[in-house]
Amino acid sequence: MASLKGKTLFITGASRGIGLAIALRAARDGANIAIAAKTAEPHPKLPGTIYTAARQIEEAGGRALPLVCDIRFEEQVLAAVHASAETFGGIDICVNNASAISLTGTLATDMKRYDLMHSINTRGTFLVSKAVIPHLRKAGNPHVLNIAPPLDLAAKWFAPHAAYTMAKFGMSLCVLGMAEEFRGDGIAFNSLWPRTMIDTAAIRNVVGGSETVTHCRKPEIMADAAHVILTKPSREFTGHFLIDDTLLAGHGVTDFSVYAVDPSKELMGDFFVPDDIAAPRP
Repeated sequence: MASLKGKTLFITGASRGIGLAIALRAARDGANIAIAAKTAEPHPKLPGTIYTAARQIEEAGGRALPLVCDIRFEEQVLAAVHASAETFGGIDICVNNASAISLTGTLATDMKRYDLMHSINTRGTFLVSKAVIPHLRKAGNPHVLNIAPPLDLAAKWFAPHAAYTMAKFGMSLCVLGMAEEFRGDGIAFNSLWPRTMIDTAAIRNVVGGSETVTHCRKPEIMADAAHVILTKPSREFTGHFLIDDTLLAGHGVTDFSVYAVDPSKELMGDFFVPDDIAAPRP
């Protein structure tokens, strides 16, 4: 089985949720993880800090570097990327996971929230990618993975929350453009998105609460799918927009019940999954 042993991953938003799950999966291989996130002190509604994440990563078998980093600010990103490369001797992989969400219609979206989503989702992803590329050019199998949706421009994804959709699709557009721009450098740019809602702080605090969570999958499905992508040859696998269970089914996974928070409950679909990407058969 392909491994991330000895690889260095720079992961934004890795103090909890999908980012932390990807970090822990890589840590089990013996990877180095730079945790670039804002949460240094415990938050009343958000579990975990960069330091609790670092302990979990090291307990899982990896090496961790907790970095206080708000990806809205260029100087913080550049400092975090520099510290990661200095500590681990380079950067092999970047996972753009940090994201902000507000499921509000146009009239209900204040510009402060609009700016936050675009500053983190689109601009932050562009900035982090730009900062790591010089290091990825020196890596043996460099990857950038954005936790972003396929570019399905159906109006139904925009009408309920145009500001969030535009900000999230900005992350996807980074994949579309950069995959081609850096193809000659052998740097892979891909996106990964969940078919169903995933049990994260955003789901608990923004979308629906504890009852909604029972209709979700665990973040580990995204971590396992990310591992498949990040261990592929970067020169041969770039520019793809991937759905977690479809990808895993193509790599031999047949039992997805292990990923369900409550296998007895019907799963709730996530936004942005195109109608023509059918779910794997049970």
